[in-house]
Amino acid sequence: GFFGLHDLLWLQRALVGKLRGEFGTAHAKTGPHVRRFSNMQIATHVTIVTSFLLLAATGLPLKFAEAPWAPGLMKLVGGAQTAGFLHRVAALVTFGYFAWHLGALAYAWVVGKQRGFFWGPRSMVPQPRDLLDLWAMTKYFLYIGPRPKFDRFTYWEKFDYMGVFWGVAVIGFSGLVLWMPTLTTSFLPGWVLNAAYVIHSDEALLATGFIFLFHFFHTHLRPEAFPMDTVVFTGRMPLEAFKAERPLEYERMVAQGKLEALMAPEPTAAERMRAYIFGFATLSIGIVLAVFIFWALLTGLVH
Repeated sequence: GFFGLHDLLWLQRALVGKLRGEFGTAHAKTGPHVRRFSNMQIATHVTIVTSFLLLAATGLPLKFAEAPWAPGLMKLVGGAQTAGFLHRVAALVTFGYFAWHLGALAYAWVVGKQRGFFWGPRSMVPQPRDLLDLWAMTKYFLYIGPRPKFDRFTYWEKFDYMGVFWGVAVIGFSGLVLWMPTLTTSFLPGWVLNAAYVIHSDEALLATGFIFLFHFFHTHLRPEAFPMDTVVFTGRMPLEAFKAERPLEYERMVAQGKLEALMAPEPTAAERMRAYIFGFATLSIGIVLAVFIFWALLTGLVH
């Protein structure tokens, strides 16, 4: 509900800003580029997107089995048995990238002696600055203040990131309980299975709904980035966009003399094409699944 109001306010403000020409050339796709993500981070995100969509496509027709679209979607993914197999494979992939990410952070901390993961501009942990940014962004939405200056990560990106931690833990472990009921009930009471089903089902619905509605808007569908922001697929963004969207990070890199090391070649036509093909395909699948969710929920409310 909070992000629904937040994004509606953002949408109207961005549309007005676009009509006024406030964004100028800040969102041009050509010119000098800056490296934002490594190849490993790009691969991790592609893995997350693919496994998440597979989990959603194989799980939703089971949750909404009585919906008119459920049998067709279940057939599309190969039937109930195949869907169950694919769901478990995607779950293992999810645990895999989560473990890899934690391992990479630990390696960087212990071996690479890198700091700033838990506090500061490089951290994804929410900080007091994020509350100030949220308040400033709200005033910007209401035309009573300028757009705040952001650093490497914004408050909505941190919310998405922390949501993955929560989701993998809650959805993942409740899923393991349902996957291994005999083992679970060998040391836990039987009602744990019922609780795990409710937790797994409802938390998964929350995750899919949030990703398909709000995360898609934050990254691709907001007027400033529409129809797609390819930075997470190419790892690079135009320098002018970097200055406009992350001015605090840009100023810090200039002050520290690190901007030159971040400069990267512009994505090739082939790289852009791959980014758009994968991005539009996954975005379309997510939007269709979001429509299915609302269809099922509204049908249930009517009946």
